Amino acid sequence: MLLASAVVVWEWLNEHGRWRPYSPAVSHHIEAVARAGPRAGGSVVLGQADSRLAPYIIDLQSMHQFRQDTGTIRPVRRSYYDPSSAPGKGVVWEWENDSGSWTPYDMDVGITIQRAYEKQHPWVDLSAIGFCYVIDFATMGQINRQTQRKRRVRRRLDMVYPLVSGTLPKSQSWPASPGVAAAPPVPTCACPQCLLVMSVKATVSVAGPGTATLQPRKPLPAPPATPKAPAPAPGTKASDGMAMVRGSLKPLAAQGGRRQAASTPALSSASSTASPLGAGKASHPGLGTLNRSHLQRLAIAQSRVLIASGVPTVPVKNLTGSSPVNPALAGITGILMSAAGLPVCLTRPPKLVLHPPPVSKSEIQSIPGISHTCRKTTKKQAKKGKTPEEVLKKYLQKVRHPPDEDCTICMERLSAPSGYKGPQPAVKPDLVGKLVKCGHAFHLHCLVAMYNNGNKDGSLQCPTCKTIYGVKTGTQPPGKMEYHIIPHALPGHSDCKTIRIIYNIPPGVQVWPGPMCREGPEHPNPGKSFTARGFPRHCYLPDSEKGRKVLKLLLVAWDRRLIFAIGTSSTTGESDTVIWNEIHHKTEFGSNLTGHGYPDINYLDNVLAELAAQGITEESLAQEKD
Repeated sequence: MLLASAVVVWEWLNEHGRWRPYSPAVSHHIEAVARAGPRAGGSVVLGQADSRLAPYIIDLQSMHQFRQDTGTIRPVRRSYYDPSSAPGKGVVWEWENDSGSWTPYDMDVGITIQRAYEKQHPWVDLSAIGFCYVIDFATMGQINRQTQRKRRVRRRLDMVYPLVSGTLPKSQSWPASPGVAAAPPVPTCACPQCLLVMSVKATVSVAGPGTATLQPRKPLPAPPATPKAPAPAPGTKASDGMAMVRGSLKPLAAQGGRRQAASTPALSSASSTASPLGAGKASHPGLGTLNRSHLQRLAIAQSRVLIASGVPTVPVKNLTGSSPVNPALAGITGILMSAAGLPVCLTRPPKLVLHPPPVSKSEIQSIPGISHTCRKTTKKQAKKGKTPEEVLKKYLQKVRHPPDEDCTICMERLSAPSGYKGPQPAVKPDLVGKLVKCGHAFHLHCLVAMYNNGNKDGSLQCPTCKTIYGVKTGTQPPGKMEYHIIPHALPGHSDCKTIRIIYNIPPGVQVWPGPMCREGPEHPNPGKSFTARGFPRHCYLPDSEKGRKVLKLLLVAWDRRLIFAIGTSSTTGESDTVIWNEIHHKTEFGSNLTGHGYPDINYLDNVLAELAAQGITEESLAQEKD
């Protein structure tokens, strides 16, 4: 045992394999139940701390989160962090997502950002912890090093996470009472709680949907006696004391100040529609060990918990088709709700339809107004001999008398020298220039540094209003784009046929640019091979006037190598692989279960806005003809 103090952060595993923190208020609520020990029942109803999480329940014995309406099960863990780190000070770092709302960073990432912020660094590079982003504290922006896309970030203060101190045991389990050994794998009684826990633990050896076998394991050692601590109310700071947890204590890590995380088995997952706590694919719990009488007793016991908590339950869905859960498990939720006297809505959702019905070659048609049905791209050669100063000269006007305002790159006054502290470009730090289209002014020193840190393709994007100067190009690897009309309608577009786009990019080797290209590497890791998962990729547009307009602009984006890039997949975490590059496509033909299908009345307008953000508009079509 070790004497220590730490803040406790409860986390859940999302569909991308990343541990996401619960909010401080929810962590306080979970911690209060955990400190109360087995007498609290071993279950945490998250809706009591946050009404948005009403469908979720955590079972502390199996360390899993259960969603009542879908039956999804996810591992949870209890992690320790240094009290002087971000969660110990109530500091939360967040980034702005595409919908304009704010998403907190993973705890380790937030701690890394906060540490650099406290040391008054001008920026922090997150590549050391596996992310290709730079956080610029001067502009409070997140910059993607591969695509140069910028998002806003913010730092806000919240409640401090629960604090524990005292003797932290190296190994703990969930005991019946202090000093008593943990229960063996076979329940010593037939109470509903024991049956539920054992059925969840049986997931580790599932042979297929609806089948499972129990895997015996050695009992966990009995934990030593620990100081008793009062349980804090949700939304208040936890008092000093010790709580019962699972896992083993690890020394403080050099990065992030993290002390320990309870270990849990990884569950298989897949991409899913976003929700407060995710709803990806989970393992199928084995309920074959529960007979009818056990299920009835379980329903009665758990319904009492639901009624006592005052948290409303929700309709049971996803029983078949794309459901990630055994129908028997979803059925348990129905039993619980009916036992509580609540209405139960059992629905059968539509099946996932990724592709249209088979189409013969004679049914495929070319698209009127668009020549050919296929377009290839190879490595594009950029012009030679243009220095950053020569490139910027085309887009700037010198300002003799700078206005009394800040340079939004270095945040120093324009009347003062540039505050940029990185590699110094060959430009005087006190010179100021104004972009000719938008009129925003910056230190020339800062603009040259920004250009050198970007794609160096002869284009420039205003960091204030995102106006693009020149022609923006990307680093998409060579491939082929096919497009044609098929005689089937998309949901929500029954009045027209469908445009099918097929992208095909083979795996290859990342390259340096050729002798005629811009300086710097073409891809993140030149000389290293890259993968191309999921190709050919099929995408769909309605064959309407606006759909054809989108296709024409996508062809421009393809020629400019902006559709794909090489980087780290946000879905699988795999690095050095072909990824989408900020222009969303619909890859689901006949349904919208993944969020990448139809109907979606806003999609065409949204993708036009995304193309415009890359500098591709109707004016681009005229430029391409020229």
